[in-house]
Amino acid sequence: MSLKKESGSLELGECTRNPGYQDVEGGGSAADTINTAPGEKLDAAEEYTQLKPYAGMPKEVLLLYSSQARYRVPREILFWLTVACTLALVAVTVTVIALSPRCLDWWQASPVYQVYPRSFRDSDGDGVGDLKGIQEKLDHFQYLNIKSIWISPFYRSPMRDFGYDVEDFRAIDPVFGTMRDFEELLAEMHNKGLKLIMDFIPNHTSDRHRWFNLSRTRDPHYEDYYVWTDCNATGPRPNNWVSVFGNSSWTYDEVRGQCYLHQFLKEQPDLNFRNPHVCKEIVDIIHFWLGKGVDGFRMDAVKHILEAAHLRDEPQVDPNKPPESVTTEWDLHHDYTTTQLGLHDLLRHWRAEMDIYSREPGRYRFMVTESYDYHEVDKTMMYYGTPLVKESDFPFNFYLLDLPQNTSGLWVQHLVHLWMANMPRGQWPNWVVGNHDKPRIASSAGQTYIRVINMLLLTLPGTPTTYYGEEIGMENINVTESQIQDPAGKYNASASRDPQRSPMQWSGDMNAGFNNKTNITWLPLHPDYRNINVEVQKNEAGSVLTQYRFLNNLRQSELPLHRGWFCYIHADTSVFAYLRELNGLDRAFLIVLNFGKESVVTDLSSVRELPDQLKVLMSTNQANDGKVLQKSRILTEAGEGLVIQYSTNTLFNPNHPGECYVSEKACYLRAFDILYKC
Repeated sequence: MSLKKESGSLELGECTRNPGYQDVEGGGSAADTINTAPGEKLDAAEEYTQLKPYAGMPKEVLLLYSSQARYRVPREILFWLTVACTLALVAVTVTVIALSPRCLDWWQASPVYQVYPRSFRDSDGDGVGDLKGIQEKLDHFQYLNIKSIWISPFYRSPMRDFGYDVEDFRAIDPVFGTMRDFEELLAEMHNKGLKLIMDFIPNHTSDRHRWFNLSRTRDPHYEDYYVWTDCNATGPRPNNWVSVFGNSSWTYDEVRGQCYLHQFLKEQPDLNFRNPHVCKEIVDIIHFWLGKGVDGFRMDAVKHILEAAHLRDEPQVDPNKPPESVTTEWDLHHDYTTTQLGLHDLLRHWRAEMDIYSREPGRYRFMVTESYDYHEVDKTMMYYGTPLVKESDFPFNFYLLDLPQNTSGLWVQHLVHLWMANMPRGQWPNWVVGNHDKPRIASSAGQTYIRVINMLLLTLPGTPTTYYGEEIGMENINVTESQIQDPAGKYNASASRDPQRSPMQWSGDMNAGFNNKTNITWLPLHPDYRNINVEVQKNEAGSVLTQYRFLNNLRQSELPLHRGWFCYIHADTSVFAYLRELNGLDRAFLIVLNFGKESVVTDLSSVRELPDQLKVLMSTNQANDGKVLQKSRILTEAGEGLVIQYSTNTLFNPNHPGECYVSEKACYLRAFDILYKC
């Protein structure tokens, strides 16, 4: 709109769109023309008598109308309504954040899968598995919906203990590949959403390590990198300490003229962590691998890291036994060689160093400790840290390794309760049934029980750990004395760990698909590989593999299974049964596991929170899938497990707090489909 002054009057230009100002005959306005004397100035009220605002009005007119109540009041209402809605939204957001339980981290959401690299997949035909071989099989983890991969040592090593004797902590052993192979593997794992947990061996090095060679020649900087003490080649050793592998923990070194300590093989001298330079070296190595992008560490043999400085004899288990016949670790109480004062300070320091890298969004660095404490479960629980000082995310729970000693429901409940009852409040449990040091569970417990054990592992609260091959039910191999590779087996054939380290059985092809380039494998294959392998079981609906995959997917998709209450409801000589439920959710799970030697009927009619009729979601015996059972008569065969999903408005845990456990209590709010602290 243009305004023109002619003969002292104001006119609206042709572009005016307000009908009240449309031109009429003579170029006049529909409104009365306001005449003023030349040079006379009008105020806004006198200058405009327009009754309605119009598009393109000047600022003076806009201000005139905006101050009127009919325009000002709605504007103020809208303003304060916007402010109130914003404050309400902020308050709701803060409330949701404050009340929401923390999200599960990657090491809690997924099982941990242990890869023994020598035996997983051979890519170059030399008969030994390697890093490229692992990369070729990453799709297997995605098929299983497993995100956390723990790879046993692949450092440069003389292989006297297959990688646990490290010659160079910053190099890859050529048998496994190169540093570039490692970096490519790690990058591909991250591209697929997988996490890599490295084995870290802080207690000792190889006797070929540069530090040891400098220490034995008394280099001023490295002289005290290891535990040395005076002795001579032919005289008695400094004390009665015994190696894990048997015989004295002391070996005389002719170059230095002293004895050095080794709690494992004589080729694995113990580092001296009372030397601050050693502590710094280890921290630098941790930084090196975290800088490469690894997602966590499994800290090996941590209870052996420190020894008592006084080097006194350890007390004998049998005081009447002749001292010269004390040759095994079971002959002594290890008061001076394990779990010494200062151990947890070291671990907490390493945890703090790892937390520096955890500040990167979405890149939490995980730490798990390995310590076989047997009946001293309180020592194991110390690795969780304290409410004020964090240590490992969890120490490995090895108590289910004892499951084959007594296959009964009561025994399994005892082993589970041993951990749950002693675990510090609010901590996260975990479960291990096999690893590279122990016989395969399918052999020690029996092939009959492999399915029900996998069901136990994947329905208990916490993080399960699966040793490669357990998902298909691999068994131990028979190794003749001439075929023994394990140093422990060469010392004592019955102690060989080779049987549980045989090549992974991928298919029924040559070498079970482990090595398809040459007819070489570092250990013999199990003769059943044509029937028990990944390829065959993928195509069998009721196979060990497909059941493992179903259970893992169920665990990760159902809130009661991965973060709900765990409640004991029954145990006898055959059956162990428990519930998984979540407050606020009307869907819960009953797990019934038969570890006995015959079929039994379980009566759960005393559990009033269970409905009378129950439908089997999954059975390890596929023929029983979908069956409807009476809670007073639940039939299971030997080695059979049932997952039963049911609906209920009455939960078990509120009325039985002494029989139920949860790491972090959470409730489900159906209206908003969210979890909240309760």
